[in-house]
Amino acid sequence: MLKDPKAQKWKVAVAIVGYMLCSSLMLLSNKLAIHFLPAPSFVLFCQLSLTAFGVWISGLCCIEVDSLEQNKVRSYSLVAVIFLSTIFANIKILQYSNVETFIVFRASTPLLISVMDWIFLGRQLPGMKSFLCLVGLLFGASIYIMSDNAYEVRGYMWVGLWYAVFTVDQIYIKHVCDFVKMRSNWGRVYYTNLLASLPLVFMVYGSNEFETLEWTFNGVAMLSLSCILGVAMSYFSFLARSLISATYFTIVGNVCKLLTVILNQLIWDLHASRTGVMSLLFCLLCAYFYEQAPLRKEIRTADETEEEVFFGNVNGGGTDNAGK
Repeated sequence: MLKDPKAQKWKVAVAIVGYMLCSSLMLLSNKLAIHFLPAPSFVLFCQLSLTAFGVWISGLCCIEVDSLEQNKVRSYSLVAVIFLSTIFANIKILQYSNVETFIVFRASTPLLISVMDWIFLGRQLPGMKSFLCLVGLLFGASIYIMSDNAYEVRGYMWVGLWYAVFTVDQIYIKHVCDFVKMRSNWGRVYYTNLLASLPLVFMVYGSNEFETLEWTFNGVAMLSLSCILGVAMSYFSFLARSLISATYFTIVGNVCKLLTVILNQLIWDLHASRTGVMSLLFCLLCAYFYEQAPLRKEIRTADETEEEVFFGNVNGGGTDNAGK
């Protein structure tokens, strides 16, 4: 935590804006990448392994990156499994369904995440205004489903799997960001991408995707773009997770999809009806008016006590009342 409130606000703002930009472009670049290179496991392996390799190389010369330690590997192994499962289900959805289908289903997740935030992470339940916003997200998603002109059973089966894994993803990874101490945010990026890329080696060769690839200029270009965005996405997503609640992080990810929809409508054939797009805009409007629930009183008091002890030890022992 930063002691200066203004510095903390700027850090949160940078994390949110960076995550929104990367997330908006990442969904579309993944859709294009698997269109030109129909091998989702291989595309995902390239993104994760190149991110881990790039962070490791940078750690040797210019940035601070945590070295591999047994206790941290143990903690981040489950993070990697959940992270990989979420992204793979994400890519399979994009392979079988249009972008709006994924976006609006994602828009319905904060209602469940807010309850799990309260149960597991010490947050208060949303106030009435925020609760109505979350219900509005669910309502908008339901309207979209009824107007979807690209219904595909396989796509929605992957949506159901993604929905379950994503819920665990938002809560558990937030827990690890809060309680597993890392030297830098790049350490989280390195651990997660490295550990998640290992199972993909077997998935790529097991599915024979590499043997069936047809390399084209467009395919290589889209794959390269998705890998570059993957590095930035990993950094800003972990930074934002560490600074805001799981529910608010989920909603920020939904709000930024408006740019994705605009770009998708301009260049892609599989787009939603006018009613579907309006329901999407309604979802994003509800997300805009949501307010993050604060920590429960007993959790906040414990955190403040721990922070006082930490900074007191850093300053030479004891608490420093003059700095309050």
